[in-house]
Amino acid sequence: MTLSSELLEKCQQCATSTVSSIHNNCRFCRDIGFQEEVLCYLNQCIQGPADFKCHAFQPLLKLVDSSGTKEMNLIARSNKSLKAESITGFLQADKIRFRRALALQKLHSDPEGVFLDIRYHFAWNVTHRQPVFNLDNDIPNFVNDALSNYNELVGSFVSLLRLAPDHIHVHVDSDGERSVEAMVQDIKRFSGNAILRRFVGIKEKVDKNIGIWDAAYFSETIG
Repeated sequence: MTLSSELLEKCQQCATSTVSSIHNNCRFCRDIGFQEEVLCYLNQCIQGPADFKCHAFQPLLKLVDSSGTKEMNLIARSNKSLKAESITGFLQADKIRFRRALALQKLHSDPEGVFLDIRYHFAWNVTHRQPVFNLDNDIPNFVNDALSNYNELVGSFVSLLRLAPDHIHVHVDSDGERSVEAMVQDIKRFSGNAILRRFVGIKEKVDKNIGIWDAAYFSETIG
């Protein structure tokens, strides 16, 4: 995260960018302790100050006092344990066990071979963090089904972790053959095109010259 003195003027006036906190509108962010300032930084790093847009802007009404800071630290520590529990549970899922069994089978048939099984957590914003997704309709199921169709196209196992109104969390189980950049760009392109074809209302809300997804993304390995 950039220093506060380096932030855009609008971001310096925004509570979500100047105070470390968990995204309140995303259950997955709360479960793993994913701080909203990461999403803020993704939005900041690809826009210039002249035409900067952010639909997640929240005016900073007051500074956090010492007691509030202490409470925030307790929440952060609590969310660390939740993140560990969430990832542990995810790695025990049946689909992950299947991939492990397949890798062991390959290794047994070719003992001299090297087989990689790298798991990633990706996250990126809707353009300008615009909350275009209505989670009460069938769009989360549509996106999850669409992602599962990209396995062969991106050379990895792809699934939806969580769709929030203004961003997305994606899991990728990779064999290490393709770079993170290549996988992310393909997933963005395929999923973005599918969403805009299926949901006309969303297509009308986003900038047609940019598309639905911002260029920046977050990546971390989870196993």
